Amino acid sequence: MNPVLSLAARPITTHSGDHFAITFAPLSLEEVYALADDPANGAVVVMSGMVRNQTDGQPVVALEYQAYEPMAIEVFKQIAAQIRQTWTDVTHVIIHHRVGKLQIGEISVLVAVGCPHRTEAFEACKYAIDTLKHNAPIWKKEHWADGSTSWVSIGACEQMGEGC
Repeated sequence: MNPVLSLAARPITTHSGDHFAITFAPLSLEEVYALADDPANGAVVVMSGMVRNQTDGQPVVALEYQAYEPMAIEVFKQIAAQIRQTWTDVTHVIIHHRVGKLQIGEISVLVAVGCPHRTEAFEACKYAIDTLKHNAPIWKKEHWADGSTSWVSIGACEQMGEGC
């Protein structure tokens, strides 16, 4: 069974060590790391998604993100709940996503997982970002160097096998 596709509707218990946010403000690596840090951890794995200067060889000058925030936060909670079922030692799951227009090099998403063991922390962090990109109602508008733009559903990136 593919855990990315197994998020069935069920009651979600939010763990006190978890934190989820969608914001226009710049994201902070330090803040996300601090939220995931815990004396029980042997590892904190942080994934930082950034705006790059090209997609498929086409020059990009900016990205613009929009989200359906209430539903996206619920998806983040579902991701954390699934992580806790699969990797029971996880202490913290942090998912922050930025919306609005971002320039090259700016951070668009931060995912952090705290856990006593590095292997589980890496696996859970990978699961979180892959599932977020597949399930969260977040869209990005690519601003191309030639002045044109195009909207992309982040979920479509995974469906097409691309690492958007």
